[in-house]
Amino acid sequence: MRILLTGAAGFLGSHLSSRLVSEGHKVIGVDNLSTGRIQFLSKALDNDSFSFVRLDLFTDDFDELITDVDIIYHFAANADVRFGVSRPRRDVIQNTLVTHHLLEAARRQGVSKFVFASTGSVYGDAFIIPTPEDCPFPVQTSLYGASKVAAEGLVTAYSTAYGIQSYIFRFVSILGPRYSHGHVFDFYKQLKTDGEILKVLGDGRQRKSYLHIQDCIGGIDIGINLGADLVNLFNLGTDMVCSVNESIDVICRHIGCSPQLDYSGGDRGWVGDSPLIHLDTAKINALGWVPRYTIQQSIISTVDYLVHNQWLLENGDT
Repeated sequence: MRILLTGAAGFLGSHLSSRLVSEGHKVIGVDNLSTGRIQFLSKALDNDSFSFVRLDLFTDDFDELITDVDIIYHFAANADVRFGVSRPRRDVIQNTLVTHHLLEAARRQGVSKFVFASTGSVYGDAFIIPTPEDCPFPVQTSLYGASKVAAEGLVTAYSTAYGIQSYIFRFVSILGPRYSHGHVFDFYKQLKTDGEILKVLGDGRQRKSYLHIQDCIGGIDIGINLGADLVNLFNLGTDMVCSVNESIDVICRHIGCSPQLDYSGGDRGWVGDSPLIHLDTAKINALGWVPRYTIQQSIISTVDYLVHNQWLLENGDT
């Protein structure tokens, strides 16, 4: 199968690049390297079935790249929810308008399948916990979530109008090797600099479900192979939640420190943060997918990677 993968040098995209070429697919990886890292693609680049193209999906023409492409995996995005209020245009451009550009190109070139990386943030402050895929959508609480909801709407509309089979995956936060932004990264980087005090956004009681990168890739694989509808929508997460305080405890015990915690206060870490994200994954569980890693194992896996890849601390997102 011939695949175009956007965001190929990112955390999730780079793991997916390796997985797809190992399965024998021919993959064209696209990334503008604004947050992606070419180092993450070292394994994929050793495979003749993988080619990398650096371009901007908002400003550059890419129709020629998807001639004869069977499926587009769209994983390029602005993935950091925290800065939406100060950088609102970034979410709209990188998450919504770029998705429209790709869908238009897919329509023109006759691409038959489109895979979209969405987020559990689309549920905002959900009315139902754990939250199923058919939960009524609340008022959006973040510009990031709103931009993803808009992109999902475009994907499903193009599926209906043009017969493009689509797969939308709503993830919880993903952890594991190559993770380069988020709370584990921020906490470890702080503790590496000063193990005596740790600044914590919010009150530490926010609870989230986290998923290991390998479990995430496995869920995507099962959803695409077994999802037979025109529009296929799946939550991906674990059946557990972990508070920020519990996560801090796992990190600190693993690296051997006991910092004083300095909370910023309130039940949210930033404008748009959801105090609780816990997704119902019964739909994809019914297809045979079950995560192998606990949240604690995922946190430790992430910390171990950061310990052995100090270069990422100097260049990672904050």
